[in-house]
Order: sequence, then structure tokens, then C-alpha cells
Amino acid sequence: MNLPTDPRVFREQQLAWSRRTFLGKSAQALGALALGSLINPRLLGAQEAAPGGRWMGILPSPNFAPRAKRVIHLYMAGGPSHLETFDYKPELNRIHGQPFPSSFTNGQQLAQLQNTTLLARGSSFNFSRCGVSGQMISDLLPYTQQIADDICIIRSLHTEQINHDPAHAFMNAGSMVKGRPSMGSWLLYGLGAETENLPGFVVLMSRGPSGGEQPVSARQWSAGFLPSRFQGVQFQSKGVPVHYVGNPDGVCQSTQRQVIDEIARLNGFHEEETLDPEVQTRIAQYELAFKMQSSVPDLTDLSNEPDSIREMYGVKEIGDGSFASNCLVARRLAERGVRFIQLYHRGWDQHGNLDTDIKEVCRRTDQASAALVKDLKQRGMLEDTLVLWGGEFGRTPMGQGSGRDHHINAFSAWLAGGGIRGGLTWGSTDELGYRYIDDGQQMHVHDLHATMLAAFGINHEKLTYRFQGRDFRLTDVHGNIAHGLFA
Repeated sequence: MNLPTDPRVFREQQLAWSRRTFLGKSAQALGALALGSLINPRLLGAQEAAPGGRWMGILPSPNFAPRAKRVIHLYMAGGPSHLETFDYKPELNRIHGQPFPSSFTNGQQLAQLQNTTLLARGSSFNFSRCGVSGQMISDLLPYTQQIADDICIIRSLHTEQINHDPAHAFMNAGSMVKGRPSMGSWLLYGLGAETENLPGFVVLMSRGPSGGEQPVSARQWSAGFLPSRFQGVQFQSKGVPVHYVGNPDGVCQSTQRQVIDEIARLNGFHEEETLDPEVQTRIAQYELAFKMQSSVPDLTDLSNEPDSIREMYGVKEIGDGSFASNCLVARRLAERGVRFIQLYHRGWDQHGNLDTDIKEVCRRTDQASAALVKDLKQRGMLEDTLVLWGGEFGRTPMGQGSGRDHHINAFSAWLAGGGIRGGLTWGSTDELGYRYIDDGQQMHVHDLHATMLAAFGINHEKLTYRFQGRDFRLTDVHGNIAHGLFA
């Protein structure tokens, strides 16, 4: 081989050889990696899907014994007042109308009450001891009172975001930063779904009385930087649940099947060229959409439910878009293997007219929430279905006109099923309901997420996804499991 005598030419040839060697060996390496991922899709974090495109989850086995298989999140959007629902404060009632002690609020973050005169506001509603456990629950929630021994009331929740949209994001994704995956997406990514005919993560929306209906953006069920196949799918509560789920006129099922198969074939060629995981997502979503044409109408047809069940939930009219109807659909989704079901009910943002509006929103949600727990229990599903009821933050023990302002230092929620101890009250707040008590039972949102994942046998520190050079997780770098919540 004759080498060039000109140093510049020699250097150019060296660079050319290096590029050729790199490209050649890289192509061989990528081919080996692609073959390896086909033989074992878990290698290098490759997505694993069963025949038909169903995602099987990234975790090879649970970190410890799982208790739950699915979540139904009854999301009370707007910030339910803990002081009117689950946190009885006689001392706050006693000082109603008096100046609120500044020792509680000095240096604290307030939303709309900043630089105003702070007056204590007691609750207008009575509380009762309920069930064998004697848990204190507001008389606004007579149906929830009936399931007191099945639920664990958490009174020590606290969060970091005081405005609705970032607080929703923090509750859903553990961060207010846009682009982070929601908890439903994390769970679906980790464990997959148990259905091939429906999405593994479904969202439904209902509305409360006018005046407290803060908007809820679709980013709350986003997959963020995870592959888009893990994002939540919103079903419409009224009318056709999924737009364009039916075939257009003149297109029969067999023709549609041929179209889907041909699109999948062409997308397969594209995937071979680009190695883009979103192409596989698109193939799987086309296949899922085809299967949903038959599964969705059956799912949402509540006419085949017994009258006694519809009455138990409080369903007045089939397809009315109510929270009651959505709760019944949620049970049917759970039966069909959907992993994460999220029901938003908008109407809890009561800066004014609190006494009237909270009565109405409780009337719309209380019966169906309790009925869902009872129904799951009588079907033997409650033991492996985790039900979570709660919002994004609480309300101030100080009045705001005829209502209450946003509050992040204390709010309440309840859990049922999924191995959770019923009849338990977890955590507490100070005598005025202003702040959680740091007694070992305090629960930050990150702790709630860690505990939820633990119900599924997942160590929250182990469920990660590498993005932009960092391993991310739902709980960021925080989170403690509340082991005492489990039976």
C-alpha cells in the first residue's frame, strides 16, 4: 500500500478511514443490539410487548409482594376543604370570626390572602364518629360515613404548589415542571396493562356546580418523556366516549382490518430504517384503536347493569356525563384490566359561597364514591384495587369572604383497598387545621406516590427512566413509604 507523501493528504485519509471504520462497526453493533432486543426485549430497556402490541411492563419482577393490580383515582379537582370533610377542628369553631393567630402564618406562603386581615373561619357543618373505628367524618358525606371501616383517612397531606395547574402537576407527576410523566404513565410503563382491547390508562371528567370549575389541562395525564403509548386517554363522559371510534359509512370491518394491516406493514419498514420507538407506538395504537371499535361501545353501555347497581351509584340517566356514571364506568374499566383509571370532578374551588357550593359538590360525589368501594368489595375486587380520593391541596382555616383560599400545609384524602388498612386515621394537623404535625405520620405528595407504588410491589427508587443523561423517577429524589398504612 503506497502512503501519500503530503502530510495534509495523509491526514485526510486517516480521517476518512476513521469515519469508515466507525460507521461500519457501528452498523454491526446496532444490528447486534437490535437482534438482542428482539431475542430479549428487556435488554437495554427495550420495550416489551406481547403479541397484538400489549405492553408487558419494564419490571422483570416485583421488588416485594404486590397487593394491588389497579388504581381508581377519584380526583376532586379544585382543592376540597379538609375542614368541611375529614378534619374536625372544634378549636377553630370556637375562635370563629376572631383574628387568626399570627404565630401560625408568619413567613408562610399564602395565595390570595396575602396582605389581608386574617380571620378564623370555623366549619358550618357537624361531624360524626362513624363505624366501629369511630373515624370523624363530616355529615356532608353520609355515604362515605357508611364505609368508614373500609377507608384509611389521611389528614397530614401537604404539597409544594399553591396554584391549581402546578399543584395538579405536582400531585400527578411529582413535579410542576412540564414534560414529566404522570403517575398513571409511570405505573403503566412499569407494569403494563392487563387488557389488549382498551388503553391501560383512562381519564374521565365530570363537572360540579358553577363557580368552582377550574380547568384541568391534558398535561395532567401526559406521558412526558416516556414513550407516548403510556399517556392517558381521555374518554368523553357524554355521547360517543371516543371520537371516530366507529367506521365511516361504507367501510366494513374486514376492509378496516386490511387497512390496519397494511399501515402496520409500511410502518414496519419505516421502523427498520429509523429505529424510532415512536413508530412501534404508532403501530400499537392503530391496532388498539381497531380493537376499541368493539370494546368501547360495550364498556359504556350501562343499560345491561342491574337497576339496583345504577341506583346504588346514583345514576339518574345513562350517558349523562355525571360523576356517578363515571364511577360505574370506572368499575367496568377495572374489570376489563385497565391499570390506571382517573376520574376528575371539577367543582371544589370554593373561594366564595362555600357553604352552599360544597353541599352541592358533595351531593354529586359522595354517593358514587362510596358505592364504588361497596361494589368493588362485593365483587371481591377491592382487595387488589387501590382507590384514592382527594384533590391537589386543601383550604385555609382563615376565611376568604364567604369561602376559603388555597392551602398547601395540610389537606385530607382517603385510600381504600389494595392492601390498605380500613378504619385507620393516618396523621393529624394542629388544633386549627393549619399545618400537619411532624409525628412520623406526616405525608408529603412524594410519600403518597411512594406508598402507592409500594402497593404494587414497586420500590419507587427502582422504577426509573433515563432521560437527558439522568435517571428520573416519579418521586424525584424524595419519598418515604408509609408502611403503617398496609394491613
